[in-house]
Amino acid sequence: ARILRGLRGGIEEAYEELIERYEQPVYGMVYRLLGNQSDASDVVQEVFLKVFRGVASFREQSSLRTWIYRIAVNEAHNHRRWFARHCRHEVSMTDDRAERGSSLEYTPDRGLSPFEQTLEREHRTLIEQALTRINPAFQTAVVLRDIQNLSYEEIAEILQVSLGTVKSRILRGREALRRELTQRPETGLAEAMA
Repeated sequence: ARILRGLRGGIEEAYEELIERYEQPVYGMVYRLLGNQSDASDVVQEVFLKVFRGVASFREQSSLRTWIYRIAVNEAHNHRRWFARHCRHEVSMTDDRAERGSSLEYTPDRGLSPFEQTLEREHRTLIEQALTRINPAFQTAVVLRDIQNLSYEEIAEILQVSLGTVKSRILRGREALRRELTQRPETGLAEAMA
């Protein structure tokens, strides 16, 4: 409520606090939905522009966090649709695999050996890649629940669907993700997901 009052009052510290609190979680979610760092950065900028421009009309029927996540999910889907329509015939001159491999920086658990850290990083990369191959509606629900740790109720508000639909999408998304991962038995994830 304090941040919202500050935003509506044009107080610069409120904008800074909003960015500090929500930029990384929103970026993480958008990145997982789009699978590209540059696209995720662009979408996150657009999300916060929309938040700043729309804060006066925010009706507070949901929490500020839920409203921001709804904008982020919509922007990510809009970007994906735009990209599919306009860029599907373009050929990249850079190696996307290199970009994806360094997708997110993780702080390693000091208790893990270098081998275990590498294996964990590889598994995380495989999971992120598999996420990009499942139905976007299921992908969004899984990312919001299992990675962003949002409640079913918050997800229903963000996606503007019923609670039953959220649960169904999460279940179907997890199953699709499991299928994607078990199709690659050489990764060692087949046993973990079974």
